[in-house]
Amino acid sequence: MIALTCAAPALADDPRDPTMTPEAIARDRETIRRLNRAQLEHVQQRDAGYAQGWRDHAAGRATRDHEDDDYTADRKTYASARADYARDRREYDQAMAEWRRDVDACRAGYYERCDRR
Repeated sequence: MIALTCAAPALADDPRDPTMTPEAIARDRETIRRLNRAQLEHVQQRDAGYAQGWRDHAAGRATRDHEDDDYTADRKTYASARADYARDRREYDQAMAEWRRDVDACRAGYYERCDRR
């Protein structure tokens, strides 16, 4: 039973099949040609959609490239903010170091350094 079940699909495309008359072969060929054309049309439409998407994407990038003035201004603002932060951080670190020196001096008995702030 298993041998018959497994062998049946192998006989499906038998070129020596007596039922495959020239008319049946022509019908098969035409069906395959029609299916191939339909698939080709589908793939072409899909690829055209992809291509349009890439064109839209490129156009969007080009539009953003023309807005460079805003982008450059934002970058300058960001760079300025980073520079301000770096300067403020240096000042803070210096103030903290001075405060720690004052605390250490105060604990060491130099009481005039205790009330500096």
